[in-house]
Amino acid sequence: MSINSSDLDRFDSHKMYKIYDEWPDIAEKSYFTELGQVNFDNIKHLVFAGMGGSGALHDIFAAILSKTDIHVSSVKGYHLPSTINSDTLVVTTSVSGNTVETLTVLDSSRQSKCKIIAFSSGGKMQDYCSRYRIEHRNIPMYLNPRSSFTSYLFSMIRVLEPVIPIRKKDVLESINELKRYKKNISSDNLSNHNPAIDLANWISDIPMIYYPWGLQAAAVRFKNSLQENAKIHAMMEDIIETSHNGIVAWEREPRIKPILIRGHDDYIKTKERWNIIKEYFDHKGIEYKEIFSTDGGILEKTVSLIYLLDYSSIYLSVISGIDPNPVIAIDFIKNKTTNINYDQQLE
Repeated sequence: MSINSSDLDRFDSHKMYKIYDEWPDIAEKSYFTELGQVNFDNIKHLVFAGMGGSGALHDIFAAILSKTDIHVSSVKGYHLPSTINSDTLVVTTSVSGNTVETLTVLDSSRQSKCKIIAFSSGGKMQDYCSRYRIEHRNIPMYLNPRSSFTSYLFSMIRVLEPVIPIRKKDVLESINELKRYKKNISSDNLSNHNPAIDLANWISDIPMIYYPWGLQAAAVRFKNSLQENAKIHAMMEDIIETSHNGIVAWEREPRIKPILIRGHDDYIKTKERWNIIKEYFDHKGIEYKEIFSTDGGILEKTVSLIYLLDYSSIYLSVISGIDPNPVIAIDFIKNKTTNINYDQQLE
């Protein structure tokens, strides 16, 4: 099914797609931000705390740091790991600044011996940090948390550069790759040659997203974006782990469509496994879709994949006649949660 600009404007009520068109420019602007960098020494353990889109940001940092000597923990909930100490930096992120779980972690961090920095667009998180003189950086929100991905990712990379071993060259290459991707996937190319539209047209039933370990951040983000933007169920599994359990479910007639997110330079054994899985799908007559990353570093691979996959979820919402912006179910849960007096808890 083809898409035109009037379709986008009709169903995307808040013009979220226009923000996605600007992602490369927002990324560049954010990386060269004037926000002050951290000044912490001897950090051996990084704890990233955040939910939803903020949690997906932290998955990328975990991937970047996976081959370093820095231990990384990801908290998507209320509780800090018991291993935190004076060599730990806790990074709390809430784009809105009002995420209850992350505020709870922030409060717990203050009462420990760890170092802390918080990122938000304001809200209760900024007020809390101001009250207790905790390092805080205000990063603008673009419409909603998921649209603010490049704003937060590249601002945080800049601020955390002193404690994160990432080369400036790799960051700039990832931004340049976003610019190249924009030419093919943005609303300036609403043609049959747009790979994001092609993927959106292919998706039906329930997508099952398979990924190699190094690209987990892209898979998590894609699942979340399909759920929030297109309002459909989506699942994900590590390709190696599924070979020991999940693959058995395909012995029955499926109502699921597999999407294979592949790294350009996956480990040789992972490549072998992809080929075996594809052979099995071909034998069973199961249609699948392959999406390949670029051949750059982990940051470049991940952000370019997220750009493509996120945009496909917006196009899918438009094809389905659904507004990608409202998240009524999430608002329902948040409104119920705020009935609990967390403000008093955090005083």
